[in-house]
Amino acid sequence: MLEPLRQGLPPTDPSGVAGSASCALPARYEAVGGAREFTRSTLERWELGDRFDDVALVVSELVTNALRHALPEEPPREFQDPPVRLHLMRWTSRLVCAVRDPSRRSPVAGEAADSAESGRGLFLVECVSDSWGWHPSPVPVGELPSGPLYGKVVWALFRLPENPKTQA
Repeated sequence: MLEPLRQGLPPTDPSGVAGSASCALPARYEAVGGAREFTRSTLERWELGDRFDDVALVVSELVTNALRHALPEEPPREFQDPPVRLHLMRWTSRLVCAVRDPSRRSPVAGEAADSAESGRGLFLVECVSDSWGWHPSPVPVGELPSGPLYGKVVWALFRLPENPKTQA
């Protein structure tokens, strides 16, 4: 899942990987609140609680987009796991939040009317994160690529200070 995130970025030193966490999200809008709580507890455990507001906004938008645009109206019975997963990955100098969903359709930043109540999610992701993108979801090792379970991963990257404890 990480290889496309490395394209166009400085090389990642494997010894710099500080943590990763993942949670499955049910196909209900209440999952957005659960994703924010998972993000809060993970960032606090990683001593990155000061980044919560920006990261939570991005997580909320990515999860909402997955629930709104990437799930079939009638989920196939073969969904064994919840169809949306949130991944948080931390290195010494960057944090990535990634949301996997079953759709292979690319995310599209729309232009919302001034009076619209939605349609600005990816614009917000672009404004708040340092970069974002998407790629097809990789097939788990040993499985054949088939069916709707192999969709895409939409990710956002946040740069972190090199040594936050010494920053004023």
